[in-house]
Amino acid sequence: MSRGARVALLVVGAAAVLVAAPLIGPIPLPLRALADPLGSDAAARILWQIRVPRVVAGFLGGAGLAVGGAVFQAVFRNPLATPYILGVAAGASFGVAAVARIGAGVALLGLGLSSWAALAGALLAVAIVWMVTRLRPEASTSTLLLAGVSLNFFFSSLILFLQYTASFADAYRVLRWLMGGLGGADLSAVLQMAPFVVVGIAVVLAFGRELDLLTTGAELAASRGVAVARTRTVLFVATSIMIGGVVAACGPIGFVGMVSPHICRLLLGPGHRLLLPASAVFGGAFLVLCDTAARIAVAPAELPVGVITAFLGAPFFLWLLLRK
Repeated sequence: MSRGARVALLVVGAAAVLVAAPLIGPIPLPLRALADPLGSDAAARILWQIRVPRVVAGFLGGAGLAVGGAVFQAVFRNPLATPYILGVAAGASFGVAAVARIGAGVALLGLGLSSWAALAGALLAVAIVWMVTRLRPEASTSTLLLAGVSLNFFFSSLILFLQYTASFADAYRVLRWLMGGLGGADLSAVLQMAPFVVVGIAVVLAFGRELDLLTTGAELAASRGVAVARTRTVLFVATSIMIGGVVAACGPIGFVGMVSPHICRLLLGPGHRLLLPASAVFGGAFLVLCDTAARIAVAPAELPVGVITAFLGAPFFLWLLLRK
């Protein structure tokens, strides 16, 4: 199968998932409800007011996580590098958990305090990793990955401390949020997340050539005219802000940023000009598909979508470790 046919198959498959997912659930909805966006009956109102915003939020979140994973894998030249392994998502999670612990609900510039806290936590994590690169310019990518892993454990310990000192209700709420989920995703969540994801992906797409060269090594990239330090800084900041926005809206959903870029790389090759948009489409459809499974797996109850992605992603992680 040619590359063009694979791209077409990916796009058609993602479109089919986006159309079918809102109709599937504990109570299946008729196809005619799609033609009634004004919601003249109960089925149409459920579809357009509840399920469609949830599917759109899932697609945006999956696209942001997948593109973030592709960027970190290229910059660190490591197939296991993701925003979660590098501590970015853990930093964002700590920010949201801290806001949930103190019960603050102040809005600033149209965004809730949890969104700003998630962004601050993500930027703090990436700033610490970046500080390692400034203090030790000779540090290898493996050293930076280990720094990210240590940050992940550090922020996780802070989250555990917040849970331990919280009331039972607050601790349970933080625990459920840490599992990741789209159960509360509505139109406001879509509007909150969309600017971060759209702007973040747009910035990353502008650096497709630089990412291709960075995968060959910093010295070769510099010899081809890439401003390595500036490019890494822009990509780190843009990706971290994007991941922070996704985590604030959906919680820490793992493995999407690892699975999606690798599958797209196997299908379409390593060139980032095609890999990045393909990862966004595949990652969005993948998270929507996982969320659909989470809604019907134990119906009428609902699983957090992070449980489904971890169930699928953990074996994929082991396969990457064993694969040459």
